Amino acid sequence: MKSQAITTGCLWLAVGIAAAQSQPPGPSFEVASIKPAEPITPEGFRSGRVRLGMKMDGAQVDFGGLPLADLLRQAFGVKPYQIAGPDWIQSERFDIAAKLPDGATEDQIPAMLQTLLVERFKLAFHREDREHPVYALIAAKGGPKLKESAPDTAPAPPPPPDSAAARSLSIPDGLGGGQVTIAPAGQGRGAVVTGPKIGTMRVSPGQDGAMHMEASKITMAAFSDMLSSFVDRPVVDQTGLKGTYEVTLELSIGDLMNAARSRGLPIGPGMPAQGGFPALSQGPGISSPIATADAPTGTVFAALQKLGLKLDPRKLPVETIVVDHLEKTPTDN
Repeated sequence: MKSQAITTGCLWLAVGIAAAQSQPPGPSFEVASIKPAEPITPEGFRSGRVRLGMKMDGAQVDFGGLPLADLLRQAFGVKPYQIAGPDWIQSERFDIAAKLPDGATEDQIPAMLQTLLVERFKLAFHREDREHPVYALIAAKGGPKLKESAPDTAPAPPPPPDSAAARSLSIPDGLGGGQVTIAPAGQGRGAVVTGPKIGTMRVSPGQDGAMHMEASKITMAAFSDMLSSFVDRPVVDQTGLKGTYEVTLELSIGDLMNAARSRGLPIGPGMPAQGGFPALSQGPGISSPIATADAPTGTVFAALQKLGLKLDPRKLPVETIVVDHLEKTPTDN
């Protein structure tokens, strides 16, 4: 059960005041079909009707089961806490199948998604700086105890199509930019997570119900983004460390479950697999309250101490996308 929880829990694993904007901000998809996503249920997973994340195949781009909040985040290239809007943007989920026009590149997808939100959901928005409670990731007394990453080496060849590693998921990055790919590790023990800002991260069962995370090449900005899933407020990198580092972290299954809940992923007995990934199951002794500044003895805070880092609660101005208007129902396809 622990390895199953770790594998699916990785799915958590993937901004000055201006006038409200409602005109299409740039390039658009050649065509796009939008329909409400099915609720996340055991039956939906078993039948394969429920999809999560973004997938790109040539000129075809599919967004599966994403809430409007995540679509906004991808469109503007911001963190979840940089979107301010009605509560229902977290729960209204959609499946979007879109086609890129000839000559378009992957880098243009966010701008096209902005256009889609404006044209089909009647999005109007403005940007402003808002004070936000955050944790600053800083060096602890004695300084950081981190090892810089080894120089880049030639990438490994792609796995055979029928191998376990090839049965991967590509999801919106919550870890610092781009797409994150998650593949099951050998013998069903955890997962291998790769992304442009995290390198390769191996997630596997640790001792005494812990989750062992080992990143080979992660920036402190991406590490901060990842930590945000485990605590009660966003984490902002203020370490001053500019390179990439090898980072090992031990967290509890309860922390992982909190991260899954924060992303709206299914938790409960009987949740089946999707794409070879078992669902996170609630079990005795693995639930815990989310770590807070008032309870700094939690596993997140303790794990950071071993790295010579700490989380310092602060209030900082954060550039925010403020939703002035958004329709729950998109215009017809």
